Amino acid sequence: MPVIVTAGHVDHGKSALVRALTGREPDRWAQERARGMSIGLGFVWTRLPSGAEVSFVDVPGHRRLVATMLAGAAPAPAVLFVVAADEGWSAQSAEHLAALDALGTGRGVLVVTKSDRADPRPAAAEARRALAGTSLAGIPVFAVSALTGAGLPELRAGLDAAVAGQDEAADDSADVRLWVDRSFTVTGAGTVVTATLAGGSVRLGDRLRCARTGLLLRVRGLQVCERPVAVVRPVRRVAVNVAGGRVDVRRGDALLAPPEAWRPVDEFDVLWCGGPPRAQSLMVHFGTAAVSVRVRALGPGAARLRTACAVPVRPGDWMLLRDPGGAGSPVGAVVVDVWPAELTRRGAGVRRGAELVALAGREVDLPALAADLLHRRRFLREDDFRSAGLPVTGRPVAGGWHADPATWESLAGQARDQVAGWCAERPLVRGMPLPVLADRLSVPSAGVTRELVRAAGLSAQDGVVAGRAALPDAVEKGLATITESLRRNPFRAPEARQLAQAGLGAAELGSAVRAGRLLLLAPGVVVLPGAERLAAEVLRAIREPFTVSQARQAWDTTRRTAVPLLELLDRAGVTRRRPDGARELS
Repeated sequence: MPVIVTAGHVDHGKSALVRALTGREPDRWAQERARGMSIGLGFVWTRLPSGAEVSFVDVPGHRRLVATMLAGAAPAPAVLFVVAADEGWSAQSAEHLAALDALGTGRGVLVVTKSDRADPRPAAAEARRALAGTSLAGIPVFAVSALTGAGLPELRAGLDAAVAGQDEAADDSADVRLWVDRSFTVTGAGTVVTATLAGGSVRLGDRLRCARTGLLLRVRGLQVCERPVAVVRPVRRVAVNVAGGRVDVRRGDALLAPPEAWRPVDEFDVLWCGGPPRAQSLMVHFGTAAVSVRVRALGPGAARLRTACAVPVRPGDWMLLRDPGGAGSPVGAVVVDVWPAELTRRGAGVRRGAELVALAGREVDLPALAADLLHRRRFLREDDFRSAGLPVTGRPVAGGWHADPATWESLAGQARDQVAGWCAERPLVRGMPLPVLADRLSVPSAGVTRELVRAAGLSAQDGVVAGRAALPDAVEKGLATITESLRRNPFRAPEARQLAQAGLGAAELGSAVRAGRLLLLAPGVVVLPGAERLAAEVLRAIREPFTVSQARQAWDTTRRTAVPLLELLDRAGVTRRRPDGARELS
């Protein structure tokens, strides 16, 4: 069901036209009907000649009710712009047009009402001139009389054409953001809110989070055009019966789903759609919300907004800034960054503004903004992209994390340097602990750190990244003594006394083993690398099967060395142990 908002000067016949089109009364309050002037938002619907249903949001035209008009206009994708034939283009006509242009509203129709009172052609020509150069330039024009019904069939057909494709263009799988325009209590049901569903789907039982209070609400009832439904898809006017403790929902609140997919912020960057505002005290309007805001210029084309409360905005959202006192014209802006960069250096704001203009331009480039955010943050989770309203990009690494490709390559090189430096300072340790590496490189998780270690061509075991470094001179001296002894008899491992005399304790032996200088058979039992191959050649020359004692004698060594050496050969598949304890070659 397409949604259309009315716009135009006070008393130009907006409500009368909607009443004539739908047969329903948009003015809900007796005070409005008595005075003949809308004060609040009215909501009615009808069926067009094509058979499609369409909803109307009727807004007040008085200059003091511009904020109410914006609450109805901002969420609606099309406009029914009304100009009276007997009064022509007027003050609030211009103000409403400026607001709609700032919001980027580009679909709709221009209707010259009260054509029974005056020739509609002068008012139509004046309105066309006013619309030229705005987002509504070129929309079709219709002359009607709500009193006589003249022109209404043609207008209905024109509305069909104006809203064609509105439903198809909406994404029913998008995250839901319902901007509340009414909230009231129904006896026996509780709190009911109404809103325009522009994207996503809402179902009975869904959970919605109120952005202002953080309260989690349950959908206990749904209605479209006063008909109960189980699911609502966009674009629709919808009434939602919500429950969840002490429900506090009002106009301007946003109800969000899924709750975890949204990240309300109170600081974000925008691009101006036109020149920047001149007023100092400003209100920002988006959806049905109106929030006071402070503006920090980021050069001529961009700004950083700080709102009085956190708001659920995403890149590509249009908003309007205006002086609440009515001074100056409203200014449009489009959100480009909800995770803004820190501005700490002189001139950083202007540079960032130039970057945003180059990245986004008039048509916001979401993939480019996603790549920019990832480059600044280095690592982002898939949920971070979603809550920022951006597509997932970058290199998938581990645990749902994505890395900026250039940063990842740089970190891989830094990891190699960090491990080498660590091991050079501590030559007797096994390597660099993974948590230390993660902390030094500011890597977000252990899983990402392990993936980075692999990308750097390193290996990790038991939480330690292995690295090689030059052995200290004292260790090299002790190794020279032991190596000389082992070359004379490769199977006679040095005794503990000999190792102590050479200055090789457990730490020194461990570093030599990791450096590939010694082969560890058992704690404190070392031989030269390759001794296992020599041992196998010696065994091939003796009679099989053979005992441990026979192998020991062939190697000219002790049981202290022979037993772990045979176990090593068993594990390597060189020898095989028989049930009687003897061994044979495999």
